[in-house]
Amino acid sequence: MAKRIHPDLDASAYPLLAHIAVNPGVRGSDLAQQFGVGRATISRQLARLESVGMVCREVDPDDSRGQIITLTEEGATLLRTTHERRVDSISQALSDWSSDDVAALAGLLHRYSEDVVRWQATR
Repeated sequence: MAKRIHPDLDASAYPLLAHIAVNPGVRGSDLAQQFGVGRATISRQLARLESVGMVCREVDPDDSRGQIITLTEEGATLLRTTHERRVDSISQALSDWSSDDVAALAGLLHRYSEDVVRWQATR
């Protein structure tokens, strides 16, 4: 998905951008905690996203040692467009499925997601 947003982005960029979109003004340290990586890793990823015009980093007005991160207008537009294309492709792929089959898939994916989160919380 990240490559659909920008050809120079790696796979980790899409969930990072999606999280920033839902949590505008998030701090880099919060992103590091959310994704279970070090601050240096997040800083490198944010630098890359900033260099391609996807995010904006500003000094946190509450703590000048930190930064708050938001999507740029271009970043928000590209993320939204990519998401819409993704939803459309999934809808097309499932168009011949019965509503019972789609519901079963949704239930199993939800169960899988909950189990992964629960498993990660125990590590």
